[in-house]
Amino acid sequence: PPSQDIYQIFNCTYLEFCAVFIFFHFISLRLSPQVLQMNQLSKGGITGTLVDVRLMLRRALEVGAVSLILAHNHPSGTLRPSQADKNLTEKLTTACSALDIKVLDHLIVTEKAYFSFADESLL
Repeated sequence: PPSQDIYQIFNCTYLEFCAVFIFFHFISLRLSPQVLQMNQLSKGGITGTLVDVRLMLRRALEVGAVSLILAHNHPSGTLRPSQADKNLTEKLTTACSALDIKVLDHLIVTEKAYFSFADESLL
């Protein structure tokens, strides 16, 4: 799915929270790509949140996902991914790949815009 469509899902659904806490979500998809499930994996503080790779993979496997779309917000409004964002994306992509699950995109969402790892060829 195009990153703009993904942004609209997260923007419309989670906009009320974007300015306060960091949330990490993922969408599990079938091969079609049909959405199987949307999950909030974590809710953190103002500057960070914990992402449990095993919990994410367990949820994805339970619903039979073949691909995932990751998203988290930056309450600061900064769209540039931090080194921690890049490292986490690489860690999650590698873990998913070991189970034949493809990470299609990772979005950083703010109240006004988004950054797509896929659009920037960072996956």
